[in-house]
Amino acid sequence: MNPDKKVIVDQLLTRINKSPYVLLVDYTGMTVPQFNEIRKRLRNVGSNLHVTKNSYVKAAGSDRGFPVELNADLKGQTAIVFGEEDVCKAAQVVKKFRTETKKPGIKSAVLDGTLLTPDKVESLADVGSREDLLATLLGVLNAPGSSIARAIRAKAEKDAEGSPAPAAQEAPAAEAATEAPAAEAAPEA
Repeated sequence: MNPDKKVIVDQLLTRINKSPYVLLVDYTGMTVPQFNEIRKRLRNVGSNLHVTKNSYVKAAGSDRGFPVELNADLKGQTAIVFGEEDVCKAAQVVKKFRTETKKPGIKSAVLDGTLLTPDKVESLADVGSREDLLATLLGVLNAPGSSIARAIRAKAEKDAEGSPAPAAQEAPAAEAATEAPAAEAAPEA
């Protein structure tokens, strides 16, 4: 390989190695303002959109150990999306932008070494962010404990309503206290 090309592939490989995912998108027909807008949106979620030759992506993917089937999607106008943060957020940005502009098309993706079809990438976009998933999980985990706490509180309130009033409980105790000294006095006499 030409030394200049090797430098480019090495730089691309460095970027890809930092990312747990790579999305391949077809940017055919996108205007410069559209391209700048999607780049801006992806940067806001910690991702980057990079255009490079398909042969460079093939070489970097080969060095990284990407599935060979990915090479079938490296034809035509291909841009790659990668980042160090949440893949779901990047997929959401691409999906939303595509619904607004009909571009870019999702070709495929690699997530932790696994090849994903465009449908699976769409599914990632529907999943939601990591924070949303953690909040949902926390709600599910708290639900049984909250139910038990509500049941205990309801039982305690029910028992408190069914028991005699505090004044009525004190009256028999006061009568018993006044009778006790009289009983003690009788044996002395």
